[in-house]
Amino acid sequence: MPEFLCRVGAPDGAVLELHRVAASEDSARKELQSEGFHLFSISRARRGMGIPFLHRREKVPTQDFLLFNTQLKTLLHAGLPLAQSLELLKEQQSSEHFAALLDKVHSQVTTGISLSDAFSSLGDAFPRLYSNSIRAGEHSGELESVLARYVEYQHLVEGVRKKIIGALSYPAVLVLLSIGLIILLVAKVIPSFSTFYDGFGAELPLITRAVLGLSKFVQAHFLALSGGAILLYILFRNWKKTPRGRLVVDRWILRVPLVGKLARHFALSQFTRSLGVLLGGGTPMVPALDTAATSINNTWLARLMGGCVQEVREGRALSEAVGDTKAVPEMALAMMRVGESTGALPEMLNHTSDFFDEEIEFTLGRIVSLFEPAILVTMGVIVAILLLAVYYPLLTLVSKIG
Repeated sequence: MPEFLCRVGAPDGAVLELHRVAASEDSARKELQSEGFHLFSISRARRGMGIPFLHRREKVPTQDFLLFNTQLKTLLHAGLPLAQSLELLKEQQSSEHFAALLDKVHSQVTTGISLSDAFSSLGDAFPRLYSNSIRAGEHSGELESVLARYVEYQHLVEGVRKKIIGALSYPAVLVLLSIGLIILLVAKVIPSFSTFYDGFGAELPLITRAVLGLSKFVQAHFLALSGGAILLYILFRNWKKTPRGRLVVDRWILRVPLVGKLARHFALSQFTRSLGVLLGGGTPMVPALDTAATSINNTWLARLMGGCVQEVREGRALSEAVGDTKAVPEMALAMMRVGESTGALPEMLNHTSDFFDEEIEFTLGRIVSLFEPAILVTMGVIVAILLLAVYYPLLTLVSKIG
């Protein structure tokens, strides 16, 4: 969804610049007005064209942010004022970028702005889920418990993310090494046989002529092919950053066998766990559902879940609205219905996210057990064909001489 830069007046008279992610300019305007802000101006936030390896948006380190929330909860529980706690914590940060952001938050808090508004004014530097959770804690007077719940949420999400990255790292390394080996054979090893065979003047088999022709082409145009591949990667990367490009790529990922199932379950785990955290912290259903939808990394699923907000606002049950998307398994919908009927929806949403986490672990096991031998066999066959095409005429010649 697009991001908007908004210049607003806070209820206490302060003038702020806020970054808001919304479906449209009208949605952002209504959201700000519902929060009590007076809107002076609104415009689309500009994003530059990023060149890989040369331009990288600086982010807050995940571990630093997790440690900050844990320490902030401890300091507040010990009775330290919020402004003093923020001042102590910003001085302990090893990341200069994070320390600068906390300095902005501390400056706004000391002028009377709430902690949630201070974090939300920094745009997408921090998750929208975080500022909304804090806002619910401020309204309910249970900021410490909300921070504890968010820390637990962050621990669980990062744990699942690390499992996925760890399980897929080895297959990715195998693929890269195999591709590197094939490029080395085609660009360096096989061309040395071309001169050798040209001296015989005999007609070579079709597969040998094809492989030698391919290797000659790659060797002659190696720089152009490498430059074209890099250019295509840069164009694809920048297109993927556009709303349309990211939507298409995320939808395509969901259709890939096994990997799509893994991506779907991870996104739904994010959604249900985020919604459970917000509802458990006291956030009303409609804004909690809207925020939980934006916390999903997959934009296609985020759009589907975001479409449920209006239906729930009109009085429809969450399980019915989510069920119409056809993106959630029946088991998870059944658990939501139980939570709605018993009045324990936050707890059941947490159980639902645990269900998705178990599915993720099972799917990861299948991917690792299938991908590793499949990659080895596929790359082995390709290398065997290349070597056979090169050595077959030589072996035939030796047998004839013998």
